[in-house]
Amino acid sequence: MLVYGLKSCDTCRKALKSLPEASFVDVRDKGVPAEVVGRAIADFGHELVNKRSTTWRNLSEEDRAADVATLIASHPTVMKRPLIVNGDQMHLGWSDEVRAALGVG
Repeated sequence: MLVYGLKSCDTCRKALKSLPEASFVDVRDKGVPAEVVGRAIADFGHELVNKRSTTWRNLSEEDRAADVATLIASHPTVMKRPLIVNGDQMHLGWSDEVRAALGVG
């Protein structure tokens, strides 16, 4: 299981604490592989972009108009977090639904 997020993100820290077997990838340091972004876009579409983030608010209109893959490649911190890859399943965020799907309280 891989958790993509930011080491400074409280929600990502909560997810990692509940998923001790997961490996963590800090998107600020390593980015998100294009194949993972592609799968996530197929699953979540524009929900993958966190429009409440500071990164999003600081983007120009031109940057905001880019397609999701380009936007995340250029600004990985604009991705909603955490993105959890568990085999062939992907989960976005740390909602009650995601925790239930992963079998954690």
